[in-house]
Amino acid sequence: MGASRGPRRRRAPALLAAAALAAAACESPVPFHPPGEGAPDAPVIAVGGAAPGTLDRAAPPAADAPRSAAATGAAAGVYAATGPGMLAPGVAALPPRVYVPNAAAGTVDVLDQPTARLLGRVRTGGAPALAVPAWNLRRLWVYDLANGTAVPLSPRSARQGGTLRILRPGPLYFAPDGREAYVLAGRHARLDVRHPHTMEPRASVRLPCAGAASADYSADAASLVASCPAAGRLVRVAPARRAVTASVPLPAGSRPGDVRLLPDGSAFLVTDAAKGGLWRIDAASLRPAGFVRTGPGARGLVLDRRAARVFVAGGDGTVSAVDLGTFRATPLWRAPSGHAPLPGGVSADGGALWLSDPVAGTVHAISTRTGAALRTVTVGGRPGPPLVYPQPARHSLGGPGLYR
Repeated sequence: MGASRGPRRRRAPALLAAAALAAAACESPVPFHPPGEGAPDAPVIAVGGAAPGTLDRAAPPAADAPRSAAATGAAAGVYAATGPGMLAPGVAALPPRVYVPNAAAGTVDVLDQPTARLLGRVRTGGAPALAVPAWNLRRLWVYDLANGTAVPLSPRSARQGGTLRILRPGPLYFAPDGREAYVLAGRHARLDVRHPHTMEPRASVRLPCAGAASADYSADAASLVASCPAAGRLVRVAPARRAVTASVPLPAGSRPGDVRLLPDGSAFLVTDAAKGGLWRIDAASLRPAGFVRTGPGARGLVLDRRAARVFVAGGDGTVSAVDLGTFRATPLWRAPSGHAPLPGGVSADGGALWLSDPVAGTVHAISTRTGAALRTVTVGGRPGPPLVYPQPARHSLGGPGLYR
């Protein structure tokens, strides 16, 4: 937040024990410290200032960026920094965890990736629905869409900051330079511009349709393309200009959902729950350029680690893999329970895709190669999309699941 920090203390390797998590779950909020005091990952606030509930810090230095794509065999195009194992130095030492917002329990359930063991629960209260990394990848935002709150959480210590009230809540995004946060307040037909650390409001952009549900950036990062399921259309917004620049309807009967940019930036992928598949949308015109059927109730888009395939969940309890070169879908997995899974993310090495079953109260890891079940854990309650963390990237654009 622009405040200077004192000398860093040496910290033990950040292995998150169940006992530590249980204790952290009872500490809300954690103390705030004046500049130069407290642990390196503790929240900081200038003496005498307003008390924001954030644990975020200023943007990391350029040295925190991963090595070049050519040196590491990473994914192509806009995802060149998100290939297997390309963890930025600032997060590389974090233990591999899965953070599962659990609306029914009012907690974030923390799982160990290698074993799927439930390590503990961080009690945030309310009905947490989403967990999104901050732009600098060093903090997580736990989002309660029902009650309009956001709670910052440290992935290093599982300590949480004070709860922030968010008027007109919705999915959270970050500007590519990290200087602004955007809340897709779909119910109110607007995109709210906020401070990326304090979440204080700055401006709003009125949208031509209510219920905007998901968005992704264009290749030049100048525009956000958002879906409006009820209106059956896509909207392009230029946040820096505070303006809507396009509004395009999809074919009659469409219900567009999740949005994801193709690696070369030429088109967007958009799920369609009503038509049971995936649209390929030309990035310039926002007009359909193709459609592939994946299954009824298609939702959730998760790129594989090399950005060669995208995983799509179906309302019929299936997961399909769509090859981005051929634009063909292959059935990958059927949930044993038959319930519709919520996709989360892929492990840093690309081997496992994590999903949750909010009906059965379970979380699953499946093989990205065969679709075979690798691990299952029962957490109870109503688990939301799992946040697999840390992730290879230079920074997070929110989403959840948007990394560059």
